[in-house]
Amino acid sequence: MTLTPLHLEPITPETFAPFGQQILPTADGKPYDRTDAQLELSQGIPRFYIMRLTQRRRQFHRMTHHQRCTQCLGSLHGQPWLLAVAPPSPQPDPQAIRAFQIPGDCFVKLHQGTWHAGPYFDADVVDFYNLELSDTNITDHVTYDLQAEHGLTFVLV
Repeated sequence: MTLTPLHLEPITPETFAPFGQQILPTADGKPYDRTDAQLELSQGIPRFYIMRLTQRRRQFHRMTHHQRCTQCLGSLHGQPWLLAVAPPSPQPDPQAIRAFQIPGDCFVKLHQGTWHAGPYFDADVVDFYNLELSDTNITDHVTYDLQAEHGLTFVLV
């Protein structure tokens, strides 16, 4: 298996905009505006939970997307993490895949249909909060295998 390097970049609201939103801390009482997570959770019962993930290698060949809702992910305890993404489309374009370093003091909201792989991290265990629909992993979980379709396995560097 040949690994294709995918270079990590720091996340900013501008660089992440094609894939979703980076949500940063704000002062309490700030009125709602475009910097808040623009959520789509109207097609089911929202589910907000904490998922515990164990350390994963920094490589992937599968990406997933959700068409019916947005998804929010963030690490607890200030842990930095990594996420690979591709713009919404019927299948991920290998040339459009980007990888981001996400600090532990923010979260991301993925646009509906954004392809994603991760979270990845270097710690042994990291807890993540996840906001999606209660049945997202059953009825709205489409996976694309880049190895099977394009012979690609990416490694985050």
